[in-house]
Amino acid sequence: MPELRRLHAGHAPAVLAFELANRAYFAASVPDRGDEFYDRFADRHSALLAEQEAGICAFYVLAAEDGSVLGRFNLYDLENGAAVLGYRVAQHVSGRGVATAAVRELCRLAAARHGLRTVRAATSRDNVASQRVLAKAGFVPVGPADPAGIGGKPGTWYQRDLEVQP
Repeated sequence: MPELRRLHAGHAPAVLAFELANRAYFAASVPDRGDEFYDRFADRHSALLAEQEAGICAFYVLAAEDGSVLGRFNLYDLENGAAVLGYRVAQHVSGRGVATAAVRELCRLAAARHGLRTVRAATSRDNVASQRVLAKAGFVPVGPADPAGIGGKPGTWYQRDLEVQP
């Protein structure tokens, strides 16, 4: 059973393998990160851990039983009880409800662990799969998204209000 785990230093090799294995798949729907991202991955991973330690972001991996990464689920810009959600799942598990289940779990953690009340996510209008994931996870469309933030494509912001756990 896959498990959503908080990102740590030991995840670096599995996360890099996930990113490389799915690079072409991701590039079909979001802008490619470029060779420098992969060439300097260790530095980027360390920077993410520093952001997480500072409390401005919370990064998670969806790990398979064998430790391989099936997806990344991240909360960015944690501020005033709100955050922005970003996620990606491996091609071989897409369309199986994996992303929806992980987004639901991340929303639970966002409230319980991070004290968040609102999570927002933007997706391009042509990314129907992501729109379905967000809708099934309880998000509703709240307005247009700046195309600059989603690879230059027109899109929509989605939002889910959370119940903060006591």
